[in-house]
Amino acid sequence: MFRRRSRSDSEEPELADVDEEIEEIEESGPWDSESLPGDEVDRVDLGSLRVAPRDGAELRLQVDENTGEVQSVMLAAEEGALELRAFAAPRNGDLWTEVRPQIAADISRHGGTATERQGRWGTELVCQMQVVLPDGSQAMQPSRIIGVNGARWLLRATFLGQPALEPDGAEDWENALAAVVVHRGTHAMPVGDALPLTLPDDAQRLG
Repeated sequence: MFRRRSRSDSEEPELADVDEEIEEIEESGPWDSESLPGDEVDRVDLGSLRVAPRDGAELRLQVDENTGEVQSVMLAAEEGALELRAFAAPRNGDLWTEVRPQIAADISRHGGTATERQGRWGTELVCQMQVVLPDGSQAMQPSRIIGVNGARWLLRATFLGQPALEPDGAEDWENALAAVVVHRGTHAMPVGDALPLTLPDDAQRLG
């Protein structure tokens, strides 16, 4: 869950700019479930996310073993991975601009680094995150975090491995992100809460 700052802590985003950004998303993806493209792509229905399989990649779900809740979706291949999570957002809001500094600060607190760059979907974070390896040693893991504002949702995508290290050569991975469909639903949710994901019977469980 993201923490949303009050408007006294940050400037109100220009609604015209946010509307224009959402219109661009609707034309190129990721897509809202209310405006599906006529691309005839087969997507796996995971509740709030519909993800198209990628050649050479496994579709995996990260599941909390204590609660059984699905936390994120991942397309994983030998050269890298794409992790996906969706969150409730305000209508005509810019949640990504609000939470991006929080994510960078959290990475810094845990011994990593995060710098901004301009990419296909605007401002993204290029990160080095401190992780613990299976043998107990520590290492730095490169990642690239992208936030896409949609119609009452925010899609957070994290590239790992090669698509994080070589963003200029990650067009195929970015196209996989562009093919994602987000289903927000009509029910009310607090801003920043994760949109629910469902676990298909044949999905691979990751603890």
